[in-house]
Amino acid sequence: MTFTLFRRTAPVLAFAAALSVLAGCASVPRSTAVVAAYQDTIELNGRIAISFIRDGKKEAMNGNFNWQQTPARTDVSLNSPTGQTVARISVTGQAATLQQSGQPLRTAPDLDSLTRQALGWTLPVGGLRDWLQGHATDADGKQFTASPANDSVVTRDGWKIDYLGWQDDAAAVPKPRRIDVTRLTLGQQVDELSFRIVLNAPAP
Repeated sequence: MTFTLFRRTAPVLAFAAALSVLAGCASVPRSTAVVAAYQDTIELNGRIAISFIRDGKKEAMNGNFNWQQTPARTDVSLNSPTGQTVARISVTGQAATLQQSGQPLRTAPDLDSLTRQALGWTLPVGGLRDWLQGHATDADGKQFTASPANDSVVTRDGWKIDYLGWQDDAAAVPKPRRIDVTRLTLGQQVDELSFRIVLNAPAP
């Protein structure tokens, strides 16, 4: 399936939902070691592929993204494999906006509302700010920090995260390179959902 799926609003919103999170989402207090490894302000680049089945029809899309995060907001640009920006998403504690190429600006109080307006179902990804840095809250509400020896977790909101590659697996706190995510409990009008993220190496 080609990247022209980005030109259809619903798939773009599904893709956006897989990337964006509420900037002010609550999290479990981190230990001193985890705080030292976690960064509230960070910029990441990489590739993402998402696939889901809805109403018996499988859809898939892929592209590049730029993720800019501060304590107050998250900004994500989605790009075609050739580098063309096809959508921009901004999420703060007050609003979520989507600017898609050739489409009017969409605004909602939060990302869940934005996807519900366009899709009729929500895709609540509440942890990517942590997941991209190798942290999560597990099914028991405990802190999880990924490492080559501890590379899989099921979160308390029903996502299975597998860390399958590292920027430097010999580092004291290795940074993720490849992350595979699967939704285990959808409870909505989606039969299957998974996405794969491959992060670029940080600039020297």
